[in-house]
Amino acid sequence: MTATVMAPMTMTPMTATAAGEGGGRPLAGKVALVTGGSRGIGAAIARRLAAGGAAVALTYQSRQDLADQVVKEIEQAGGQAWAVRADVADAEQVWASVAGAVERFGRLDILVNNAGTGVLGPFEGISLEDVDRVLRTNVRGPFLAAQAAAAHLTEGGRIISIGSCMAERVAFPGGTLYATSKSALTGLTKTLAKELGPRGITANLIHPGPIDTDMNPADGESAEFQAGLTALGAYGRDLDVAETVAHLAGEGGRYITGASIAVDGGFAV
Repeated sequence: MTATVMAPMTMTPMTATAAGEGGGRPLAGKVALVTGGSRGIGAAIARRLAAGGAAVALTYQSRQDLADQVVKEIEQAGGQAWAVRADVADAEQVWASVAGAVERFGRLDILVNNAGTGVLGPFEGISLEDVDRVLRTNVRGPFLAAQAAAAHLTEGGRIISIGSCMAERVAFPGGTLYATSKSALTGLTKTLAKELGPRGITANLIHPGPIDTDMNPADGESAEFQAGLTALGAYGRDLDVAETVAHLAGEGGRYITGASIAVDGGFAV
């Protein structure tokens, strides 16, 4: 199965120059691909990178309306954005989304592996189908996206993956499969940093804690419990993660690679 692209792939590539280049936008002239960029943390990352001047391609799995809204917001702010339907659990769609971003904008500088899924519940009750789906999405997807992106990244390229605080501290039962999948990103990130470092490309991993999104709202049933596990006693914002991504994507991240950075309010303390 191939990715369904929202714009013809035969169109003339746009330049990556965002509005305001030279006017304090540190990512002007760069192109970013954000997987799972239609909602929550992914949407915040897409908006933040666009605000920094990057042209942004974002993938979505099912909610085209949300993806279109993110694109509209970025364009209304003077930036460039494009959305493509792609399930990161599907290898062909992963490859097509990377190729589509390059076709659309003419280059690729930043990959953000954000798309993910989770199945929570007692270890004994996790099905083989659950295992395969979560590992395809959370491990194989980022691996293949990085592999495809690396063919286009040049000096100064960035690969940034979104993990989870549960990769560092499992504070409650029921997260075995999810924690396993997110922990795998540590090994991926460190080895990518070593392999791509000679080319001037960095690879880093961000571990968010409880973040206020529609999937895990700060007023949800377990919110008080989750907030209580953090040193700050509160949920974070999706922008907190997005700001860290923007730092790593920009000049401030030039000498950071192979790192796992917690944006978790002290969850893993």
